[in-house]
Amino acid sequence: MPTSLPPVVDAATWQRELDELRIREKAATRELDAVAAQRRRLPMVEMPEYTLDGPDGPVRLVDVFEGRSQLIVYNHMWTTGNTWQCPGCTGWTSQFTRLDFLDEYDARFVIVTQGEIAEALAYKERVGNRMDWYSTAHTSFGADMGAPPDAGFAVNVFLRDGDRVFRTWHTDGRGTEQLGHLHGLIDVLPWGRQEDWQDVPEGWPQRGTYDHGISSKEIGRLYGAGA
Repeated sequence: MPTSLPPVVDAATWQRELDELRIREKAATRELDAVAAQRRRLPMVEMPEYTLDGPDGPVRLVDVFEGRSQLIVYNHMWTTGNTWQCPGCTGWTSQFTRLDFLDEYDARFVIVTQGEIAEALAYKERVGNRMDWYSTAHTSFGADMGAPPDAGFAVNVFLRDGDRVFRTWHTDGRGTEQLGHLHGLIDVLPWGRQEDWQDVPEGWPQRGTYDHGISSKEIGRLYGAGA
């Protein structure tokens, strides 16, 4: 346990300091709204035809939309031969268990990985992932979208117009955080992420960014086929 705790004050002092923080929080919210507005005004680039592997065999990228107009793809980091894949990707995607609400927005959210489809589906079962998985093992799609074999993860967004597919947005690294609740929940805790790059008061618990967090094997134990 840490040796330092937040200072204890009276309720009026606490409320005053919270109100000061709220000014910055509201400003950040408005800035995120402005960023989203700029994102909606981005141009797009037309995609060539890609064929991925799905649970039922080869599937064109345009058909991954399953009739919807919008598609979010999470490119899951993958290393061939590993029983347990990237814990960050495994943990982050484990958040998404109910995606039917996207139907209302004419959208779909799927995972694409470099692993062979049989290996990918076995891993999905092993860790109890609830998303739909596709493989890009036999196409350059993953590398072209910023997630080459054995390196990297990314989020890409696409728009479909008939049989034409357009890439509208891309992010990777910490840019993916805004799409899930995991980091948002941790960031409102008094001790936050407890990572050594963060600005914290003296005595706060800190450790290396990759020195903690649930492992892929533990996710499998909790949620997977053997749970």
